[in-house]
Amino acid sequence: MKRIKTIILGAAGRDFHNFNMVYRDNPNYEVVAFTATQIPGIAGRLYPKELAGKLYPKGIPIYPEEKLPELIKKFKVDQVVFAYSDVSHEYVMHRASIALSNGADFVLLGPNSTMLKSSKPVISVTAVRTGSGKSQTTRKIAKILKNRGKRVAVIRHPMPYGHLKKQIVERFATYHDLDKYNTTIEEREEYEPHIDNGIIVYAGVDYEKILRQAEKEADVIIWDGGNNDFSFIKSDLYIVVVDPHRAGHELKYHPGETNLRMADVIVVNKIDSAKKSDIRQVIKNTKSLNPKAKIILAKSVVTVDKPELIEGKKVLVVEDGPTLTHGGMPYGAGTVAAQKYNCEIIDARKYSVGSIKDVYKDYPHLKKELPAMGYSKKQIKELEKTINSAKCQAVIDATPIKLPRIMKINKPVVQVDYELQEVGKLNLEKVIKL
Repeated sequence: MKRIKTIILGAAGRDFHNFNMVYRDNPNYEVVAFTATQIPGIAGRLYPKELAGKLYPKGIPIYPEEKLPELIKKFKVDQVVFAYSDVSHEYVMHRASIALSNGADFVLLGPNSTMLKSSKPVISVTAVRTGSGKSQTTRKIAKILKNRGKRVAVIRHPMPYGHLKKQIVERFATYHDLDKYNTTIEEREEYEPHIDNGIIVYAGVDYEKILRQAEKEADVIIWDGGNNDFSFIKSDLYIVVVDPHRAGHELKYHPGETNLRMADVIVVNKIDSAKKSDIRQVIKNTKSLNPKAKIILAKSVVTVDKPELIEGKKVLVVEDGPTLTHGGMPYGAGTVAAQKYNCEIIDARKYSVGSIKDVYKDYPHLKKELPAMGYSKKQIKELEKTINSAKCQAVIDATPIKLPRIMKINKPVVQVDYELQEVGKLNLEKVIKL
């Protein structure tokens, strides 16, 4: 029987998981290539034979997505599988058009094909867009369960941007583990807050192995989603966070709309800083797509540790990278804090160097704020140089990590924190029955 030649479009996350679940050891298919986008430096690698399985003794090459038309022709590809997130429906169909115009089928794999089943109760936290507040929500749920005496393990959506063979199963319980796995800034942003709260985090590449190891030391599993992807694990409670700062996006982005339609509980976050009309629109859209879901209203409460260092001062604002880049937000919690304390925000673009300067070219909606990009040691150094070159009186660090832990900053740094605070009678404590 002729094997179906397949290319998987990805960004070092959902793509590998879909391969592991559906295509690895499947004699009906031949995956001839992965492609990569969104994250710098992840193309040009090899999905190693140790992960690819017996049908791929040489591993599987990873190419830049721009090469898709020539790859389809070169390998005589039968189908193209789309496997990454936080992109508009229009964007997805442009990729479909490239595949179809070159003769290949275009495929999206759904939950039934790709979700693992756990022996433990699972709560999943996902969103309709990057930067909606999944991390805040996950932290709040973990604290609730921990206070009830439950052993909690968080399984985080994959971010394997380094050596894949070394990232098959990763366990993070201490700061030493962050150094052990040579984590990027994006990874640290997700893992450090859980470590600070005494919660173990798992991540990596092979989520079957990750889940089975997490089950050994947890009473409850929390899936902490990435971007706006849907969960890798079948869930007992499916919680989705929506963002009224981007009202309407819950209907326009893949697979965020999928999450919205699947949700048991929907958290409408940031109601303290969003327009009332946008909050109403998000609630209306939510009810039209998923009238059975319970709706929780929540504030994203922004605080700073040393407000006296920034009150009325000239500041550089460093924000969470993914929220500002492919999340499409022009600002984040750092700008909210700066406005609260009457700061003058300087234009970070003037001081950007190397790949940081390129980020502003790739994402022209960005203005004065500095996205915390750090996918490699070189890029972290460029971020450090940008910060230290900036002519300001203080730095507002609105990343979920503390930047001074990984770089030397030559001016005062004020740390921003943002926590979920539910408003009204319905809250997470009530909807979590475990």
